[in-house]
Amino acid sequence: MRSRPFIDSSVLVAAMVNTEAHHESCGQVLERGVAIYAHGIAETFSTLTGGRASFRWSAKTVVELLSEDYLSMLSVTALEPGKMLAAMAVAESRGIRGGAIFDYLHLVTARQAGARQFFTLDVSNFHAFHRNGDPEIMHP
Repeated sequence: MRSRPFIDSSVLVAAMVNTEAHHESCGQVLERGVAIYAHGIAETFSTLTGGRASFRWSAKTVVELLSEDYLSMLSVTALEPGKMLAAMAVAESRGIRGGAIFDYLHLVTARQAGARQFFTLDVSNFHAFHRNGDPEIMHP
């Protein structure tokens, strides 16, 4: 059985917010059935409740939308602590410092799951530390 494509939170947020520029294409990606690193759910919550200029949703609204409309399209995957630490051990050799570790762990999780594709609206961030064997980084 082939692994689902992975997404990061940028794709999930755009799919949820109908005023986002890539709302339709991100929604189409989700409809195919995708996987996401568990941290991406928290990132989505943070983005949608954090007061971006164009919107600020209540925690209740975000949780309800995720629960009722989106979780059924997602296979949520976690990293075991040992694998997370192993990824952190090679982070510096890939040029990863500070907050970039969060994007990198999304990619590590996708690779571990055997994903061939990784969808993000932040393509350049992921290309910066992409290596042979990692899923193809794609814009929805």
